[in-house]
Amino acid sequence: MFPPSDSRNTDPTTPAAVTADANLNAPPPSSSDEDFFSSVSVASSSSSEDTQSHTQTPPQTPISWPTDSVVTQAWVISLMEAFDWGSRNLPPSEFPSIFSVQVFDKLVLSASKILHKEPNCVRIDGFGTDSSVVVVGDVHGQLHDVIFLLRDAGFTTDNRVFVFNGDYVDRGAWGLETFLLLLAWKVSMPHRVYLLRGNHESKYCTSVYGFEKEVLTKYGDKGKHVYRKCLGCFEGLPLASIIAGRVYTAHGGLFRCVATTPSKRSKGKKTRKVILNPESSSLVLGSLEELSRARRTVLDPPWEGLNLIPGDVLWSDPSMSPGLSPNKERGIGLLWGPDCTEEFLKKYNLKLIIRSHEGPDAREKRSGLGGMDEGYTIDHVVESGKLITLFSAPDYPQFQATEERFKNKGAYIVLNPPNFDAPVFHSFEAITPRPKANPFYDFEDVLDSDEELDLASMVS
Repeated sequence: MFPPSDSRNTDPTTPAAVTADANLNAPPPSSSDEDFFSSVSVASSSSSEDTQSHTQTPPQTPISWPTDSVVTQAWVISLMEAFDWGSRNLPPSEFPSIFSVQVFDKLVLSASKILHKEPNCVRIDGFGTDSSVVVVGDVHGQLHDVIFLLRDAGFTTDNRVFVFNGDYVDRGAWGLETFLLLLAWKVSMPHRVYLLRGNHESKYCTSVYGFEKEVLTKYGDKGKHVYRKCLGCFEGLPLASIIAGRVYTAHGGLFRCVATTPSKRSKGKKTRKVILNPESSSLVLGSLEELSRARRTVLDPPWEGLNLIPGDVLWSDPSMSPGLSPNKERGIGLLWGPDCTEEFLKKYNLKLIIRSHEGPDAREKRSGLGGMDEGYTIDHVVESGKLITLFSAPDYPQFQATEERFKNKGAYIVLNPPNFDAPVFHSFEAITPRPKANPFYDFEDVLDSDEELDLASMVS
């Protein structure tokens, strides 16, 4: 059951996040198996009876693909419990003993077929009078916090619809398990689970922030095959959703109009070449129609050319300054002000924009915007509605090089009938202790995700 609608989750059984005990300044350990059990997690250190109770007895492994190829809710729960147990008891290289490459291929193929058929902006409607929608922000491979969130938000309840705003992988140690678990849930309930793309579901980000190395470590000589399949699945993830005709959700947020002009066509020619209008230098908001036509099947959203909308949707940030401007801090996407939020809401008769993309590390550098201590901020309040940033990874990032951890809470939003446009916030603390794990990237030296990208290394 949900906690009271006027407060965040204060259930006494909810685990509390505390500071890591030691070794915060130690160099990042190796990802090899021989160091696995001797490594020190730089996560929080209190305990959760709820999570521990599900890991005492080894589950039946390896997980087999259903004989009738029908992924049931029971199969997904078994997968979740197997991943949870394996994360606590097995080194990364033994992951195939839980989930073989053959089963991986079948799951990803099933999910990709569903995802690639969905439009760029998924319209989610047709709710019953007792339905509710749960919106989730970045989770970044923090498997145990995701499992808590799913249970807390009632993922086995028939009248729940879940919308995830992307960033399933990178930085956390269990991005692969997290992504596969959500894919399985999507295959099991394709019209009740919606997975949108985040900026980290890309070749560039996963090569820098750990997911590529995680996959190669866990699947060994089959790792390149598995990684390529994941990238292909990323390309199929929709960019945005509209819930009940009232709420727009996307990972980064709003996007520009890419001005085009038809070129002259020769007599008798039926085709028309569309080129970028060189005289259009001012930025204006794009339309949902333009969003629907954007090409999302790219490994890395381009920062130049005609296909700019995917990069805007995944990388843009709100600002307190009016208008649209290039997002120079990130090197891709836009900054948009409250006037743009009002224009977009009013044009499409919406009440809310729910986006994600900014954790506590990013927000501490953003003047004029709230911090991410509670897992969400209300950034713009305008005549037509509100803009909300939602972040669902508590005590983020899992591996922190600074002496003091952010110790932020994560949050999810519940939208209830009849209009599904009055957000109910549910903040929660990190599941602790996290299992011992090694980082899959050099978290002490890697650039923050909100600093300028190495655009030359991105391939569209």
